[in-house]
Amino acid sequence: QVQLVESGGGLVQAGGSLRLSCAASGGTFSMYNMAWFRQAPGKEREFVAAISWSGDSTDYADSVKGRFTISRDNAKNTVYLRMNSLKPEDTAVYYCAVRALGSIRVGEKAYGYWGQGTQVTVSS
Repeated sequence: QVQLVESGGGLVQAGGSLRLSCAASGGTFSMYNMAWFRQAPGKEREFVAAISWSGDSTDYADSVKGRFTISRDNAKNTVYLRMNSLKPEDTAVYYCAVRALGSIRVGEKAYGYWGQGTQVTVSS
C-alpha cells in the first residue's frame, strides 16, 4: 500500500512562488511515475504535471508550462512541484498521485494512489 503526503501549500500573492512536496512510503518509489493534479472549487480535478520513474520524461498542462517544474528525488522518496509566477487561477487543492506501471499519463484514472492534497491559494 502506497501512502502519499503532500506539503508546502499556503497563501501567496500573485506573482509569487511555492514549492510543493509529496513524500511517498510503502512502495518502491523509484519505480513509480508520479504526477500532480489540482482541483479548484466547483471544478473537476485536472492534470498539472507528471514525471517518469527515472525523471527523464516530464509532461505539463498548457496552463502551467514555463511556470511550474516537476522534479523528484528518489533517494528521499519525494516528488516536488516548483510553482513560479503564480496566478489567482492557480488556486486549488493540489494532489500528488502514483502510476505504478507504464509511462506517464495525463488522465487521472491512470493513477492508482493519491494523497490527501494541499491547499494553494493565490491572492490578487
